[in-house]
Amino acid sequence: MLFFDENSYLIHRKFDNEVQDLERTISFYKKKIAEDKATIEKLQDSLQLEQFAREKYLMKKDNEEIYLIEFNTSEK
Repeated sequence: MLFFDENSYLIHRKFDNEVQDLERTISFYKKKIAEDKATIEKLQDSLQLEQFAREKYLMKKDNEEIYLIEFNTSEK
């Protein structure tokens, strides 16, 4: 005889899957936080901050010109 109530195996299995998903999410965000903390620590140096701004946001000095070269890597 099998009964389905709030203590059913199927419900516990569903909750276990949700817990595993949440634990993976927590792990992902902890890793991202660690990466961001390392980036913030690195950006305390003014040279690193300048390099980050140039690469990430394409910033430049007043007397400079920036040329963006894009390569088409898709094969036809």
